[in-house]
Amino acid sequence: MTSSEPSAPSPNPPAAFPHLRAALETFPPYIPGKPPRRVEGLTPYKLSSNENFLDPLPDVLDTMVAHAKDPGQYPDDSAVALREGLAARLGVGVDELVVAAGASELLVALTQITSDATTEAIYPWPSFEMYPQTTGLVGAKRIEVPNRPDGAHDLEAMAAAITDRTRLIILCSPNNPTGPALGDRELRDFLTQVPGHILVGLDEAYWEFANADGVARGLDIYADHANVVLLRTFSKAHGLAGLRVGYAVARESVIAGLRKAVIPFGVTALSQAAALTSLEHWDEVLERAAGIAATRDSFAQALRDQGWDVPQAQGNFVWLPLGELSEAFEDACVEQAVAVRNLEHGVRISIGEQPGLDRVLDIAAAFRAEHFG
Repeated sequence: MTSSEPSAPSPNPPAAFPHLRAALETFPPYIPGKPPRRVEGLTPYKLSSNENFLDPLPDVLDTMVAHAKDPGQYPDDSAVALREGLAARLGVGVDELVVAAGASELLVALTQITSDATTEAIYPWPSFEMYPQTTGLVGAKRIEVPNRPDGAHDLEAMAAAITDRTRLIILCSPNNPTGPALGDRELRDFLTQVPGHILVGLDEAYWEFANADGVARGLDIYADHANVVLLRTFSKAHGLAGLRVGYAVARESVIAGLRKAVIPFGVTALSQAAALTSLEHWDEVLERAAGIAATRDSFAQALRDQGWDVPQAQGNFVWLPLGELSEAFEDACVEQAVAVRNLEHGVRISIGEQPGLDRVLDIAAAFRAEHFG
């Protein structure tokens, strides 16, 4: 072989790995709720994902069947019909609304339009697991403010955490996973301490289930504060989690920014039509949510009667602040074909069918006797 001939490639070249952003090492991935284990002789119950256990409304199912066609066509990217329906129902302008693939996508978009490695984001903790994920992915400094002992947001501490680098504050009402909702007066007092250039994302994924006196209503808050963005979803009370439809309510300039950040054609025509039909049954949706809330209240009280410290429950779930015993409680439920959500700080139990809740109560009573005498 002469010097002008190329050398033969190495039979085993060294492996090359793509370089990923260092920010990915600073937060965990989102882990969905586990399915229940199959146990012979026991009906399994999944109480780990805050899903609506009720059957979809009949008219919504009919709409889905009618629109299960033409998959080769893109949906309306602007979701005009659904936004018009929402605008009429909520009393806001069509241009104050954007629809996306669940409130989760809107949370990602909100972070993208406000935050980067030069900024700070403030949110309560524990709260929705996507908050550290979305803010961490853009490289923002994450300020996790511990909740109060009762599981509620510590708004005083959150206000004290604001600096000249703060660009985003996320609130969750009712708070997932601990349960309490923000009160109207406390939230309004907090917002007077937030500079107007800081966007405040108010995550109201569970607002339809809140029935405590004095709970803040996002639309009323939004009407009085131009820097508030409401994040809502059809996944919970409407029972359309699998269709992925969420919406944001914000001033037009913010909506314009969000529309640049959401995925084009992210909500299918079928999903838009189903959500619009569900919206047309607004009173029935709220009535069903009130029924779930009543079941939740009874379940929470039954746990309290056993001696458990259950925070105010205002979503479609109940929180047991078990700390280091969380995994053991989850294991006890797994052995009885029940899936609950172990979030290390505690265990979240979604409201489901009554037999499943009754089984959890039996498990909780036995667990308490074993671990607390």
